[in-house]
Amino acid sequence: MSEPDEDFASMFEASLQAKHVERGQTIEGTIVAIGSEVAFVDVGGKGEAQIEIAELKDDEGALQVAVGDRIQAVVVSTEGGLTLSRRLARGAATARQLEDAFRAGLPVEGKVERDVKGGYEVRVGGQRAFCPFSQIDTIRATDPAQHVGRVYAFRIIEYKEGGRNLIISRRALLEEEQRASAVELRRSIAVGAVLTGRVTSVRDFGAFVDLGAGVQGLLHVSEMGWSRVSDPSQVVAPGEEITVKVLRIDDDMQKIALGLKQLSADPWSAVPATYEVGQLRTGRVSRVTEFGAFVELEPGVEALAHVSTFAPTGHSKGWSRSVAVGTTAAFEILSIDLEKKRIGLALVEEGSSGAAGAPPQQTEVLPGARLTGKVERHEKFGVFVFLAPGRTGLMPLSETGIAREADVAKAFPVGTDVEVVVLEVDPSSRRIRLSRKAILDAREADEVREYTERADVNPPEGFGSLADKLRGALKPREK
Repeated sequence: MSEPDEDFASMFEASLQAKHVERGQTIEGTIVAIGSEVAFVDVGGKGEAQIEIAELKDDEGALQVAVGDRIQAVVVSTEGGLTLSRRLARGAATARQLEDAFRAGLPVEGKVERDVKGGYEVRVGGQRAFCPFSQIDTIRATDPAQHVGRVYAFRIIEYKEGGRNLIISRRALLEEEQRASAVELRRSIAVGAVLTGRVTSVRDFGAFVDLGAGVQGLLHVSEMGWSRVSDPSQVVAPGEEITVKVLRIDDDMQKIALGLKQLSADPWSAVPATYEVGQLRTGRVSRVTEFGAFVELEPGVEALAHVSTFAPTGHSKGWSRSVAVGTTAAFEILSIDLEKKRIGLALVEEGSSGAAGAPPQQTEVLPGARLTGKVERHEKFGVFVFLAPGRTGLMPLSETGIAREADVAKAFPVGTDVEVVVLEVDPSSRRIRLSRKAILDAREADEVREYTERADVNPPEGFGSLADKLRGALKPREK
């Protein structure tokens, strides 16, 4: 290829590259000439651009550059050649430059001077502008004054009346920056990572945390603390900076689950050394459900007193009266499941040896034992009797001691005491067979024995003596 052909090819390539330059694009070039009003910048294949001399002077008016220096600037116009600007972001913008910045979507620098109704008054160069409250940040501030006196980059979103009425937004630039770096940030976040973020909002179900670049994660209320949290706003507040741990990442749904309690020791790790079955502990009732009462033994360690551990009262929810939310009482530990993090409890009634501070007395349910229980419920085949927390026995109809045609429900109202004898205990299936009839039979046997013992001391008189007495009684009538 000849030299003229090479020059033509290079010029053609340069012209193609120049067409790709757009307003708002940042380019770098070398100053090739400095005039009285403008300087010319060689921007390589993109051609030659010009920039106002005022853009290259400091606050005292001294020129800061010389021929041969390289500078970075933003393209503010492509009409009739490239026009560059370097001072829009430094707040020294002229009215024409502000218009160029508005049309090109370029950032301008402004100082927040004061908060006014609905937003802020911002000084951009020599011009006043208005920034609505919602456009000053991606997170609404609880204290509007925190932005006053700050210098930020803004984008002009409305340009009216020749620049006398400017509406600007800082949020638009922040969101643009966030979108640009969000993809890269998401790639760097991994499960198990400990990150610092800022709380953006607090809801009933938890709080959203900004991890940077607009990437948000959810800190669910259940992950805020080892003890139950009912009000997330008592733990975190909007704008607060917190450290969290990444628990789960759903790339398809773009969701990140965060945890706060995982950064402190799990109270359950000390349960094996602290709690044991049969132990008496003081706890506070945290909530009551249809199936029982949840009891907080210590922050992060919650146990359940199941409805079956309460003595029957005759009312469907009568048991709950003794364990209202907030009640502090003594409870006996019935079971501990470390794997499932469950502890079973039973309320120790006031006045019992356990409630007074002594170790709880276990009810011995052995064959032949004579116990007093409470009627729990009726079935067509018998009556269930509550003996102790977790120990309920069946008294078959044949062992009730009443006539077959009698009304069992009337004879044994739910919640009433009944004395029974343990006939049989099956440890494998925890079945207990009871009898009231055995109590009645025993009482009858006792009465017979007592009668017999009295008869031995004072033997009954024979028929002869009885006849003599009858005759003696009749003698007066014969007179």
